[in-house]
Amino acid sequence: MNAPNDIAPEIAEVDRIVAHARKAQAAYEATGSQALYDKAALAAGWAIMEPARNQALAELAVETTGLGNVPDKITKNHRKTLGLLRDIAEAKTFGVISDDPETGITEIARAIGVVGAVVPSTNPAATPANNIINALKGGNAIVVAPSPKGVASCEMLLSFIHAEFDKLGLDRDLVQMIPAPGSKAKTQRLMETSDRVICTGSQNNVHRAQSCGTPAVAVGAGNVIVIVDETADLSAAAAKITASKCFDNATSCSSENAIVVVDAVYDDFIAAMAAEGGALVPASDAAGIIARLWPDGHLNRSAIAQDADKMLEALGMADKAPEGTKFLAVETDGIGPDHPLSGEKLSRVLALYRASDYAGAKALAARVLAHQGAGHSVGIHTSDDARAVDLGRELPTCRVIVNQAHTFATGGSFNNGMPFSLSMGCGSWGGNSIDTNLHWRHFVQTTKIVREIAPREPALEDVFGAYWREAGQ
Repeated sequence: MNAPNDIAPEIAEVDRIVAHARKAQAAYEATGSQALYDKAALAAGWAIMEPARNQALAELAVETTGLGNVPDKITKNHRKTLGLLRDIAEAKTFGVISDDPETGITEIARAIGVVGAVVPSTNPAATPANNIINALKGGNAIVVAPSPKGVASCEMLLSFIHAEFDKLGLDRDLVQMIPAPGSKAKTQRLMETSDRVICTGSQNNVHRAQSCGTPAVAVGAGNVIVIVDETADLSAAAAKITASKCFDNATSCSSENAIVVVDAVYDDFIAAMAAEGGALVPASDAAGIIARLWPDGHLNRSAIAQDADKMLEALGMADKAPEGTKFLAVETDGIGPDHPLSGEKLSRVLALYRASDYAGAKALAARVLAHQGAGHSVGIHTSDDARAVDLGRELPTCRVIVNQAHTFATGGSFNNGMPFSLSMGCGSWGGNSIDTNLHWRHFVQTTKIVREIAPREPALEDVFGAYWREAGQ
């Protein structure tokens, strides 16, 4: 190991930040209470939700990242934070949280320590705010490593949080960030010296987080595919898909990337989609879209996460798409590395597949997930709930979203039971350590007090009786 004098200045800077976080966290926990943790979480929540600050953050995010749009970022910052604060309001994260005389076990909530959070540029305020609130609720300090384009938004967010902290006498060092210029070396050092890593972002970032040597909760990209079957309410399905696909210009990992429609309602759905602003691009014109969306094998930054007019201009569709077009649905039957439409597009572009029936649609969805997006989520618009259960039993996915606008549903909604989050675990299918939405429980650990109780050893007959009668001893 290098002597302290041999440490590069940028690494030493990270070490100083983490050391300050450790000192602040130790005092926060030593003087902690549920009331204190709740107050700190609310302070961070109000820092982003206060309307003027929310608008400033949304405007800066769009200006500096070039991704998304201001009105939707305002909505996202508000709803995601409000929903999270609702979710954690009654959660016990300090002291004795359960005491079971039957088992003799008392459970005590404990802080993790210093959380290192790696966050993407697609949600440069909402995602760090979500992580910060969860960390504070659990008695932790947190250091955020924003993407290069997200630095300015993170700086503004932290200035707002620190202003709220000053009102309450809370230590600003509980919430810090890796300052510009960012680098992989700085982020790596943060991950190595934290007590837990929370990472939302590219698969490369996820891999680095999971191999850094620190316990990590890391979630990566999605590639949502949604089935529209013959029993669906087509008008409702088209409206929900449109609202979801266009929200914040498709920056969300939960945005629909492909839809597969069964033959029986294909033409009717196309008509319903057109009424909502979805323009059909026939398969014969798909090559032109692909060439412009991936001009050099990489997504075209002039097209991704842009308003409809800018996206259409970048894709050469400004004079071809109908007036009022909000997104493009490109007919295709290709799946895999040689067919980029089958992957994540981060734009107002949908891949549109056609299947003979529900069984064919399910099989096609499985192929898309095998290519990209396994574990994240699939959607279905249907009147047959058994089909949703069937997808949950057979597809490699952690979530099946039924008759909902996908972007709003996966990360928690006020009309479903999912926890509010901007980070969706994808289980073993997606190479993740969790299969749930990231939430407060991932920012707390527990100590169990274990006492003797009356023995509860079962007789062998009670355990093996049915098996012996069937198979013998």
